[in-house]
Amino acid sequence: MSKIKKILIANRGEIALRALRTIKEMQKEAVVVYSKADKEASYVKFADLAVCIGKDVSTTSYLNIPAIISAAELAEADAIFPGYGFLSENQDFVEICEAHNIRFIGPSIDNMKLMADKSKAKEVMKAAGVPVVPGNDGALEDAEEAKKIAKEIGYPVILKAASGGGGRGMRIVESEDEIENAFTSASNEALSAFGDGTMYIEKYIKNPRHIEVQILADKHGNVVHIGERDCSLQRRHQKLIEESPAILLDDETRAKLHETAVKAAKYIGYQSAGTFEFLVDADKNFYFMEMNTRLQVEHTVSEMVSGLDLIEWMIKIEEGEKLPSQDEIELKGHAIECRITAEDPEKFYPTPGKITHLITPGGRNVRLDSHIYCGYTMPKYYDSLIAKLIVWDSDRKRAIAKMKEALREFKIEGIKSTIDFHIKMMDNPDFITNNFDTKYLER
Repeated sequence: MSKIKKILIANRGEIALRALRTIKEMQKEAVVVYSKADKEASYVKFADLAVCIGKDVSTTSYLNIPAIISAAELAEADAIFPGYGFLSENQDFVEICEAHNIRFIGPSIDNMKLMADKSKAKEVMKAAGVPVVPGNDGALEDAEEAKKIAKEIGYPVILKAASGGGGRGMRIVESEDEIENAFTSASNEALSAFGDGTMYIEKYIKNPRHIEVQILADKHGNVVHIGERDCSLQRRHQKLIEESPAILLDDETRAKLHETAVKAAKYIGYQSAGTFEFLVDADKNFYFMEMNTRLQVEHTVSEMVSGLDLIEWMIKIEEGEKLPSQDEIELKGHAIECRITAEDPEKFYPTPGKITHLITPGGRNVRLDSHIYCGYTMPKYYDSLIAKLIVWDSDRKRAIAKMKEALREFKIEGIKSTIDFHIKMMDNPDFITNNFDTKYLER
């Protein structure tokens, strides 16, 4: 396939700046889009071309497909990089890009369709021989069907929105008399958030770890894994701290997990970067949860342990380049990422506003992915993520110590941030001894 010359980044915030850097390093032209609320964003100044696509709210800007396509055509961009969130997994957007002869840097529509509906994705993974959490096949008809299946697989169960994400449209149910209300409220929440109230049900695994495998797949049938990430430290199903490798796993389980993810990607004929997410129980049995057909926020920890640039490889894959062999990918050391948000560090509610003072951390193997600067006003319209602080060292103990010092150096004034929360976590005995699960912070 032909080389890509100019790429439009259909996103905002830290991922827009992070993608822009890679595009420029590859000696390609970078175009960014921005809303009126983001007109002072740093990446707007660094791009080869910046195009305003709408007013403040996402529906009139970053979710405005006609405006983004018009910007791409105006800029004569031959490809679009979607980042994560917004339109990154929108099948209609991919189809429209193709109709306008604009290359989409990501998987095919067929890949997206297979994995978009979580209940259907489970069926596909079962056919591929991937272990899945016991539950129903396909969508639930109603609460009565949910009761019937819950009786078969045993309580507790979890009701999930087929098109959900970020914890919305999910309810844990401990007994039959809770199902009716849980089904109705979760379905209504999913309908409001995603435009789809379809539900499915699974056995609820108590105190699991959330471990995911990063894969890359090219257009020649080659698939490689870039190790795994432990994303178990979460709040309301939102990941806060991620690390690679997952020290919970023994070598045998780790190898089996990697092999399973590669096998699954080959089974569906996947192309581009993707992530297979698994729940791991107390006996280290793992179960497929979902696949993200896009780049993940926490892709940075995989980059730090592998030395690869995953966005660069997404672009190279779209250009038809072959991946290196698995043997050529060396995974070493330990990486940790802390997601820094503009939120109160105790109550976790958003605190948008102007940054009046900023000191950023540095040092050997310390990486900061952030679009903020002193004088920057954090808009109230979007996700509260303002920075990702990532460190690498030879082992986990040294990585934790390095992260603690980097966090202490990191000063943001004018708005509240979760830096203090992360400092406390680096001193937390349970975190240090790897004694936590997905419900740890809630407890």
